[in-house]
Amino acid sequence: MLKVGLTGGIGVGKSEVSRLLVEHGAVLIDADRIAREVVAPGTPGLAAVVEAFGEDVLTEDGGLDRPRLGSIVFADPERLAVLNSIVHPLVGARSRELESAAPEDAVVVHDVPLLAENALAALYDLVVVVDASPGTQLDRLVRLRGMTEQDARARMAAQATREKRLEIADVVIDNDVPLEELRERVREVWADLVRRTRAAQGADEAISADPPQASQE
Repeated sequence: MLKVGLTGGIGVGKSEVSRLLVEHGAVLIDADRIAREVVAPGTPGLAAVVEAFGEDVLTEDGGLDRPRLGSIVFADPERLAVLNSIVHPLVGARSRELESAAPEDAVVVHDVPLLAENALAALYDLVVVVDASPGTQLDRLVRLRGMTEQDARARMAAQATREKRLEIADVVIDNDVPLEELRERVREVWADLVRRTRAAQGADEAISADPPQASQE
């Protein structure tokens, strides 16, 4: 198994890269999706969030009002840290469960938006960073996601800097390019991941096949 950490700032197009990797055969463990699951109605995670932030972060039907909560925490680092202390352990536990269920020869891609912020690079065999310019990020958030420019800038500022993410990258995927170029770059990265997986399997098989050394006594 090859464990890959995939990350990138908000609006860089990381979801498109993860989708393309899945098309090639990757097993995807999406931290954002899991983060929604662990605070679904009726979960201990949601109860803990309500205890910390109040019932104003609930929708009328009892679900989590994510835009409302986001507007609170992304403008206040201390409150963001409180939210992370609730959600991150739950996400980590569920991610480990899903990884343990993957085939032994799988390329397991962990899509982790806050990989750099939480110093998680050491958990993976290598880190892939999807990169785009801040101008591209801002345009996508405002034009495609409907955020106000103020909210978009606040979300970007709450994350690690572009430079910090690039520092931990083993592989960088530039997404300031047309889709066809992105597809080709992802194809190249996938081929490299498969080679790494096969090389690691070969090494493991060679070790397991080594006969025990005869005693010299």
